[in-house]
Amino acid sequence: MNILAIDYGSKNIGLAWVQAGLDVVLPFGRISALSGTGKGRGGVEDVARVIKEEGVGLAVVGLPLGLDGKENENTRRVRSFARELRQAAGIPVKLFDERFTSQAADRLGQGGASRDEKAAMAILETYLGQEKRSGSGPDRL
Repeated sequence: MNILAIDYGSKNIGLAWVQAGLDVVLPFGRISALSGTGKGRGGVEDVARVIKEEGVGLAVVGLPLGLDGKENENTRRVRSFARELRQAAGIPVKLFDERFTSQAADRLGQGGASRDEKAAMAILETYLGQEKRSGSGPDRL
């Protein structure tokens, strides 16, 4: 199963993906969060199109909680995006705590991927690691 990780920012949406069983997380581009139709639709249609074109079976969206673990306005914005994406793409969408992924993205070095893509890669790598430790594994989702 292909899994797409999404780092939803106010300006850009970073994407990363992995095919379950291959264990190689790859950057998959950046989409403008300012695109889309109607209030609050930023990027939903574009991400849903990528999901359908690439045969993605699960989307993991980074959830920006505060350092104290509490929700804020940004958290609510991402939850709204995830609900709309679930409806538009017709696949499961999981929210995953993304605290400290920007720092992890910065440690990935320069490379050819954008910071947004690297943040999505960090979200996906952390998610996959947690799934592996819990024993459920992405191929059993």
